[in-house]
Amino acid sequence: MEKNWIKIFTSANYYQSEMVKQALAGYHIESVIINKQDSSHRTFGEIAVYIHQEDFSDAIEVIILNQVNL
Repeated sequence: MEKNWIKIFTSANYYQSEMVKQALAGYHIESVIINKQDSSHRTFGEIAVYIHQEDFSDAIEVIILNQVNL
């Protein structure tokens, strides 16, 4: 992964991370999902959403405005 990406959200459920990613995309904030879950046991590991460091303030505002507090 390139430099200047920071983790903004983690979850054990893929759909929650995808909801955050789509909320950010609606405000033109680029994000990526990194799935670090074990392929055979979905209870181990996390799914994280990363954004560019310079988008942090805007991303937090989007998450709060959309009440994404899963």
